[in-house]
Amino acid sequence: MWIVWAVLAAVSAALVIVLTKAGLKNVDPSLAFAIQAILILLITWGVVLFQGNFSSWKAIEKNAWIFLIAAGIFTSLSTLFSYKALSIGPASYVATVERMSLVIAIVLSVVFLKEKLTWQIILGGTVMLAGAILIALSDQGE
Repeated sequence: MWIVWAVLAAVSAALVIVLTKAGLKNVDPSLAFAIQAILILLITWGVVLFQGNFSSWKAIEKNAWIFLIAAGIFTSLSTLFSYKALSIGPASYVATVERMSLVIAIVLSVVFLKEKLTWQIILGGTVMLAGAILIALSDQGE
């Protein structure tokens, strides 16, 4: 079932890139993210309340808080960097180069989470990296 959620996340992320690029005309990237962040906050807390999970925050362990806060900081930075790149570059190029994060995530998952590295993961990561480099170095991405 995880694959359905992952595909939905991919489609949503693609829509975010295209819609954000369209919305960034004459709008500061930081302001655009701040506007979207308000909606993110309202929607996610609405889901938590709808699911009845609000009281679960008390059971979150200290280490989990640290990781979640750090992830929140990096989510914000990633989005700010992405929006800045989208404001000055083509969406198809920005999205492709930004998705090099997949290759970085593979490396970090193997090193820090001790996930298994298979030949398929190595090959897939190599192809992703090669594609991102190819697109980044093409003439139309300038």
